Amino acid sequence: MRLKTPIQVFLILFALMLSATTQPVGALQKRGITPEDYYAFEFLSDPRISPDGSQVAYVVTTVSQRQNRRNSTIWLVAANGATKPRQLTAPLYSSSSPRWSPDGQTLAFLSSRPSSDSSEAPRPQIYLLQLNGGEPQRISNFKNGAGSFQWSPDGKRLACLVRTGASDAIDERNRPSDVRHYKTMQYKFNDTGWHDDKRAHIWIVDLAKNDARAITGGEDWNDADMQWSPDGKTIAFTSDRTGRAYEDSRNTDVWTIPADGGQLTKISAHAEPDSSPRWSPDSKQLAFIGSTEQTNHPKIYLAASAGGTASSLAVNNLDLIPGNLRWAEAGKALYFETGVRGEYHVYRVDVGTKTVKQMTTGGRAIRNFDVNDKTGKMVYTVNDFKRLDDLYIADLNGGNEKKLTNLNAALWDKLDLMDVERLSYKGADGWDVDGFLVKPRGFNPGAKYPMILNIHGGPAGMYGVDWFHEFQVYAARGWAVFYTNPRGSTGYGEKFERGIKNEWGGKDYVDVMNGIEMVLQKYDWIDRNRLGVTGGSYGGFLTNWIVGHTELFKAAVTLRSISNFISDEGTRDGAYGHKRDFGGDLFERFDFYWERSPLKYADKVKTPTLILHADNDFRVPLEQGEQWFRALKRFGVTTEIVMFPRDNHNLTRTGEPKHLVESLNWQLYWFDRFLNNNEAAVPPTVRITDSR
Repeated sequence: MRLKTPIQVFLILFALMLSATTQPVGALQKRGITPEDYYAFEFLSDPRISPDGSQVAYVVTTVSQRQNRRNSTIWLVAANGATKPRQLTAPLYSSSSPRWSPDGQTLAFLSSRPSSDSSEAPRPQIYLLQLNGGEPQRISNFKNGAGSFQWSPDGKRLACLVRTGASDAIDERNRPSDVRHYKTMQYKFNDTGWHDDKRAHIWIVDLAKNDARAITGGEDWNDADMQWSPDGKTIAFTSDRTGRAYEDSRNTDVWTIPADGGQLTKISAHAEPDSSPRWSPDSKQLAFIGSTEQTNHPKIYLAASAGGTASSLAVNNLDLIPGNLRWAEAGKALYFETGVRGEYHVYRVDVGTKTVKQMTTGGRAIRNFDVNDKTGKMVYTVNDFKRLDDLYIADLNGGNEKKLTNLNAALWDKLDLMDVERLSYKGADGWDVDGFLVKPRGFNPGAKYPMILNIHGGPAGMYGVDWFHEFQVYAARGWAVFYTNPRGSTGYGEKFERGIKNEWGGKDYVDVMNGIEMVLQKYDWIDRNRLGVTGGSYGGFLTNWIVGHTELFKAAVTLRSISNFISDEGTRDGAYGHKRDFGGDLFERFDFYWERSPLKYADKVKTPTLILHADNDFRVPLEQGEQWFRALKRFGVTTEIVMFPRDNHNLTRTGEPKHLVESLNWQLYWFDRFLNNNEAAVPPTVRITDSR
């Protein structure tokens, strides 16, 4: 080979230097995402379009690492996108639930701000903010705070939910006893904790008279989701008034009551939950979402608002789970949002023909939509696998879509985020199952990579193109990620979702494991000898089940997981909550409950397993994690347990920010230790009790 001349060498080096300097700066500086990036996220929610359609109010929530809390503020943006968004409320006090007055001149919202009585703990109260200037004005003074609320059509009153009870009269500083005493089966709930004597009922706040009074009551039930009729005469709401709301009843119904108080009228008559009453524009009908059998998906119904007649289906052959129901097009249509095949979209029901049509499209998750019938527009939030929510506006048919916000833009410019690939395959019974694969950051086709299987909760849940911080964190560490929607998942029709009956640890296990074998055969760069598995709640159950039935996985992290159905029943907030999926309650199918308990197979486990559980988990009590940990120790499995104080079952979604981040770092520690064979891996630097 001939040697290069000096001038040729110079030209080659110059070309290489020029090529390097012309690379996009961002491509050279981007990095992988970390658990700690959570502290920089901005979360957008609850968009509300103004009555004239010219502006949109919404909520932005940020995370304070120093305070270990989330703070929410209300923002405003022009619907045509002509001006930049502006912040309406100060960050000193969290504000939420912006609601437009009918004339569009005032925003009402909820905020917990100190009162003049320094001894009173701040509770959420209703504030009014005049958009032409001035400070927010507090207009409610409820001892236990205000819940959800709605303007009357004339803008003179507000209906709101308020919790009250006999204990309100007791001075907490001189309470004679702090014991808890119950007579009903339901006495705790994961999201709100231990039940007290307070019940939620409808109050009317008269703005001119500056007073408030209750129009519903009762000690054995709660009222929810109140809605003013367009003519302002009546309020619809939901309530289980069977007298067994705190026993084992699920029978919430739609009711109406005159706005000034008076006799109640029952609108729905299903034995299962009815919810989300929505008035037709002429006040003559109520649409609502209801179920006739516990095992059936909810449907959309229509009923005369005067009562006295049976409800009828609003749409034929609906095999989706509707939510956020809205009337539009002067009563000709109903709109709703739903999950479908790994995506979330807005659908339209033609009331005349009882047909349904998808209005939004694309590989993304569209939620929180609001409709303005006057302008024929809707606003909604959109996220996908590589972006958190931003605000969009579009025509009701989904056309002329426009993005109105760019939250997290500065952060996205710094991050190298991975795409997701959809992979369909055959599960048990030859059913089609959706899987999703994420390649590791810095992927090199010639290298071998570990892979983590992540299983969603529920099982009535759905994975897809949504934003998943943890999946991007795994990929940034150099691990592939595989996640699936096995039978029991929503978004694939009632037959698929109900296919989980009597199949916990059965055909769902086959669905998931078939997906693992599919990707291993399809992609030789995945290292079969370095597979991890993780999941939370139902996903934690299936993680426990998997490691008791195969040695394929080299590491497992199980979060808020079920290990023993025998002890889980009767101690969780839902009491005997698996009857629907197990074909009977614990006392009817005791042997089956034990057969499907991972604890039965603890002696078969070889996989090193990390257990993460929250102290105040009322959905899957802490004892479930403790039993699993001690059983694995009993049989010589490498295992550790981490208990998170104060948090509940929602630890990795709405738990304390520092715990959410720490839980991710614990997962990274375990997978680094056993998938990367890193003997030097150390646990996150948190306060740990050494029990040796």
